[in-house]
Amino acid sequence: MSYKRNSAGLVAVTVVAAVIAGCSGASSGAHSGSGATAPVRATPAPTESNPPGDIPDNQVFVTYRPTGGFTGFTVKVPEGWARTGKGGATVFTDKLNSVTITTASASTTPTVTSVKNTVVPQLRRQVPKFASPKVSQVTRKAGPVVLLTYQGDSAKDPVTGKVVRDTFERYAFYRQGHEVDLTLSGPVNADNVDPWRIVSDSFAWR
Repeated sequence: MSYKRNSAGLVAVTVVAAVIAGCSGASSGAHSGSGATAPVRATPAPTESNPPGDIPDNQVFVTYRPTGGFTGFTVKVPEGWARTGKGGATVFTDKLNSVTITTASASTTPTVTSVKNTVVPQLRRQVPKFASPKVSQVTRKAGPVVLLTYQGDSAKDPVTGKVVRDTFERYAFYRQGHEVDLTLSGPVNADNVDPWRIVSDSFAWR
């Protein structure tokens, strides 16, 4: 009888031990799985879609109508850009880009030769590190126009002290004794072909 009681007790202890071991294994497995979870990482900041100087594709353009001096033309400029008057010129700027409009009385139509002989030397003296001038006649919606492209350094930023290498497009429009020069500028690495075409194509006499 004593042997049977001991056997029953041994069986009970074995069952309890098995249950404890099972629970311990489940707990250990859950702990192990939890410990294998990768730490949560912060989402990286999105990459800028436009390099410095690129005008956004969704930029809106509005018509500029001069109210002083010679007023016989209109041209579209980017909406929201700051407007200033500088030495007889009207300038629209935003960050690294600008649209400059100047008017003058002229007795003759600008030509490729006249721009090479007069305008290029003037700019060479005025624009820091003036380089790569190229003069040609092109056609815009207003008609034939003389285009001068060149490069030069921007003015030093008053805050950062940085100087940007700019590329320029200068269009000389002429009609009935009036010349309007439209100069578009921005960093050399910016892709502003389409925006600048919108502006230069929008010029119209009135």
